[in-house]
Amino acid sequence: MSEHRRKPPQGRGRRAAQPPPSSGRRAAAPRGASPSSAGSRAASRRGLPQGGAEGAGGARRARAGGGYGGSRGPRGRGRPAPQRKRWFDYPRSDKDGLRRFVPSWKQVLGICFGFFALMIGLTGIALAMVDVPDPNAAAKQQKNVYYWANGKQMVVAGGGDHNRQIVPLSQIPESMQHAVIAAENESFYEDSGVDPMGIARAVGKMALGGETQSGSTITQQYVKNTYLDQSQTLTRKAKELFISIKVGATEEKPDILAGYLNTAYYGRGAYGIQAAAQAYFRKDSSDLTASEGAFLAATLNGPNLYDPAGGVGSAATREKNTARAENRWAWTLKREVETGKMTDATRDKIIKKGFPHPKPPTKSTELKGQKGYLVEMANNYIANNPKSGISKRQLEQGGYRIYTTFSQKKTMELKKAVEDVKKKNIDPDKRDVDHHVQFGGASVKPGDGAIEAIYGGEDATKHFTNNADYTGVQVGSTFKPFVMAAAMRDGVRNPDLGPTQSTEQRKQVSPKSVYNGNNKIKLRDYNGEVWTDKDGREWHQKNDGNENRGMIDLRTAMQYSVNTPFIQLGMDVGTDKVREAALDAGVTKDSLARTTPTFSLGTSAPSAIRMANAYATFAKSGVRAEPYSVKKVVRKGAVEFRPEKQERNTFNPAVADNITNMLETVVQKGTGTAAKALGRPAAGKTGTTDDNKSAWFTGYTPQLSTSIGMWRVNDKAKSQKFLKMYGVGGQKSIHGASFPAEIWTKYMKGALAGEPVKSFPVPSPIGEKVFGDGASPSPTPTPEETPSEETPSEKPSEKPSEKPSKPEKPDPSESCKPHEEPCEPDGGQDNGGQEPPPVIGGNDQGGAANGGADQGQADGGANGGDPGGANGGDPGGANGGETGEWWGGPSAQSRRD
Repeated sequence: MSEHRRKPPQGRGRRAAQPPPSSGRRAAAPRGASPSSAGSRAASRRGLPQGGAEGAGGARRARAGGGYGGSRGPRGRGRPAPQRKRWFDYPRSDKDGLRRFVPSWKQVLGICFGFFALMIGLTGIALAMVDVPDPNAAAKQQKNVYYWANGKQMVVAGGGDHNRQIVPLSQIPESMQHAVIAAENESFYEDSGVDPMGIARAVGKMALGGETQSGSTITQQYVKNTYLDQSQTLTRKAKELFISIKVGATEEKPDILAGYLNTAYYGRGAYGIQAAAQAYFRKDSSDLTASEGAFLAATLNGPNLYDPAGGVGSAATREKNTARAENRWAWTLKREVETGKMTDATRDKIIKKGFPHPKPPTKSTELKGQKGYLVEMANNYIANNPKSGISKRQLEQGGYRIYTTFSQKKTMELKKAVEDVKKKNIDPDKRDVDHHVQFGGASVKPGDGAIEAIYGGEDATKHFTNNADYTGVQVGSTFKPFVMAAAMRDGVRNPDLGPTQSTEQRKQVSPKSVYNGNNKIKLRDYNGEVWTDKDGREWHQKNDGNENRGMIDLRTAMQYSVNTPFIQLGMDVGTDKVREAALDAGVTKDSLARTTPTFSLGTSAPSAIRMANAYATFAKSGVRAEPYSVKKVVRKGAVEFRPEKQERNTFNPAVADNITNMLETVVQKGTGTAAKALGRPAAGKTGTTDDNKSAWFTGYTPQLSTSIGMWRVNDKAKSQKFLKMYGVGGQKSIHGASFPAEIWTKYMKGALAGEPVKSFPVPSPIGEKVFGDGASPSPTPTPEETPSEETPSEKPSEKPSEKPSKPEKPDPSESCKPHEEPCEPDGGQDNGGQEPPPVIGGNDQGGAANGGADQGQADGGANGGDPGGANGGDPGGANGGETGEWWGGPSAQSRRD
């Protein structure tokens, strides 16, 4: 045989695939092994493909399916073949049920590392993209252009009242630097420029819809000052954060501090420390003392609330601001000692010298006369309206075209009417009492709310309180129409039921209702019980001149402004309902006094704008419109703000028209006959307050509602208080029927010249003839007394007493310490010192403590009230009111209209 042996067949034919016969018995398979597995091992030993008789095809199937017959062995029955492992095994394949969705610790750790890496990358990109602000660019300001209602240009103003100058840190005293750092950011020289915890708090507040807060370092404030957008939003906070980080990393701390001091707003239109030094102390920044520097550091906390000259709103009166500034000044000096920048001895020496009172504010010459009040009112309306999106800082940066509601003609007519009456009657050189006489007035369009004219004072550059806005002056009997409106709408209560009654249980009142008009009647609660105060004392209301009017219907009581029927009517209706009626007419919450019984006689202090607007509600048959002073704001050709008019029906036309009809009687044959000279249908009401401290006339035609007030206050005095007007203008006392009604008539003649004569709607019958306490169904007829048109003060309802009914006592305000509650600057109501009903502060911007405004108000609330607010020196406090006497006590001077 050849040495090259013939190879065995390679799978050709059935026999070739069979194993060679064994010599003897078949090899026993291991226990537990299947025939197929045993065959595989045998085949392996013989060098044949595993899979037994299946040959190569079986081997392929075994490799693909895990054995004979597609992995049909006992251990792998029905289980799929292992798959390739995923890069991110989620949901997790090695877990069952919900556990598949629980990530492993490796996955969690990987996600965290990935997130931080992404944030670091994004932060790096953001830091590379943001620019470091330029303080010189931030110093650039433009002017605003203001327009009259007819589209003609009124004035170009704005951009701050003082030119900003950038000064190096070497020209800013170290004491000023230390004061700011101690008060604002103690760790300034050590921190990285941001306060993560402060930012987290601010973001959390905003995310939850709470009040915004800065939580900012000096670096962050410096960055914020260079942006026009001062909004408190998450987007701006993010920008501030990134720029602050970059500034903190790239700028030297002294440069940052200099930038901050040169861009910060200190109030009075002053941006930067140099402008602030000039605005408050008339000196350069390099000459500021440590005491003055501590004060200026205080203004950075909110200039509206820390300028001793006063700010916008009832919370920013001259007295309140001075107290706040003094406290903050002393606190700042204390902080300087605590931070090691001042010794105790130096601080004590500064405190001993006293608070560094700044100079009175000045205004640009283009804002002389009434224009300053108009511009201020428009600016405050915009800045305090949340829908405008324009801050006060943005306005002062300038570049806006502001179209106002002010009528040039009406504004000039109002100014002329006031000046004519003043020139004719008020002579400080002749009479000492003629000093410090103030007038305020406003006109509102009924049904629209547009403020068409105001008289804010003699000159906005000399008298800084806007007399058309909130001043704290009580309105007296001009409040009585709100009592009557409540009686007609809500009705008097049923004496047999509890104090809280539904409208269905009450009885609506008619103007024909009869009440006791006698002097010093006992005041009774709605159920007939004699009303007593918390000490058990009765209240006996007085009438003008102590007159007894007998049983009198409410129309006649309104005609002659008799007190006793209206204080009792207020008790029968409920002073809470009287308050609601006043609010529905258009006055603001913060101008209303406490609802004691005399609330119905005018102890509240709404502004001239608010009174004009409230009476306009009656003129428009119960439709109330929120007052506004700006029609639109334009910047770079685009309208940035256009306020929506807010109108709603607050009184049934029958109620409003009957009020108008009663007030027409006042003009035709009552205390307001001076207004008959207007020569067209008019309705109005006079009002004079206790101790002759204020006098009003508020009235309207169908086209225009106007309120004129008069009072005395030394607006330059450190402690503001209202003064009596006995003898002013040579008259024994001042009434709403005198100078205020005269001004109203002169103005309305000019304002309405050329406009058609319109009549008021004929009122529908309303209510029932109610008989008040002591009145009977058959009352004694009240004699018709018609004051003379020429000399209304000579009639009984107008004639003042020759002497006060009690000796004059010292004004409680003499011993009143500033800002002590419930102390009132004017001593409250002159009722023998018993529970005076003070005015609860407030302003016509509503609510806003920073001023805030009642712009829908406001106050405060929404934001559509008297847009303006006083810009300093609100006299504040109640100045008395309708008075009576306590049973068995001294009598009190009564109110005269």
